Amino acid sequence: MKYVIETKNLVKDFGTFRAVDNLSLSIEEGKITALLGPNGAGKTTTIQMLLDLITPTSGDVVIFGKHMATDREAILSKVNFSSPYVSLPMGLTVIENLRTFARLYGVPNPDQKIKELGKYFEIEHLLTKKTPSLSTGQLTRVNLTKAFLNDPALLLLDEATASLDPDIADKTRKILKKIQKERGVSIVYTSHNMAEIEEICDSVIFINKGKIKEIGTPKELVEKFGRSDLNEVFLEIAREDE
Repeated sequence: MKYVIETKNLVKDFGTFRAVDNLSLSIEEGKITALLGPNGAGKTTTIQMLLDLITPTSGDVVIFGKHMATDREAILSKVNFSSPYVSLPMGLTVIENLRTFARLYGVPNPDQKIKELGKYFEIEHLLTKKTPSLSTGQLTRVNLTKAFLNDPALLLLDEATASLDPDIADKTRKILKKIQKERGVSIVYTSHNMAEIEEICDSVIFINKGKIKEIGTPKELVEKFGRSDLNEVFLEIAREDE
C-alpha cells in the first residue's frame, strides 16, 4: 500500500491550547479520504499544516514521499486546495484571479484550461465579474475551479460543497469521482454532510481534540457502531469526548 500523506507525531499548539495532538496519519494514494470531526476537532489546522500555511509545533509532514520541511516547492506544485472560507483578491475579476493562479502554477494555455473547467463548474457567465459581487455559492465554484487548474495529484477540499445548490453539489461530487477514477487523484475531504461522505469517500478518519478516534470505510464504521448511517456514528463519536 502506498501513502500520499504521512504525518508523524504532528503537534500544533496555540499558546496553551493544543489543536493537534501527536497526530500520525497515513492516507492512501489514489483514494478519497474523509477527515471528519466536530467543530474545533483540529481538521482545518491539520489541513493548514499539510499545506504549510502554518508551521507545526513539532512532528513531520511527508507528502509524495518527500518531507515538507525540505521539499516544500516540489510538493506544493502538485497540490491544490479549495475552501469556501478562503477569500480571493477582491480587486480582480474572476478570470483575472484564475489567470493569476494559473501563472503561479505554470499552467500551459491557461485560458483554455479556465474555459474547460468553467464549463464543469458552470462559472462561464461569472468570468468578467468582480470577485466582491459574487454570492457565497458562486465563490465556492470559482475556488473549486482554481483547485483543478494545475491538474493536482493531491486535492485538499475543506467543506467544498457547503454553499452549493444541490444540483451543483451533485455535479461536483460526480466530477471528483470521475477525476479520481480516471487520473488516480488523491483527495482529502472534509464535510459535515455525512450522506455526501458515504457517497464518495473510500475511507474515513474521525478526529476530535486533535487526536484520531476511528478509522475505516463508511460501511465498516456503521457496522462497528451498530448504527443505521454515518451521521449517527459521527454523533456517537463526538459525544464520547463531551
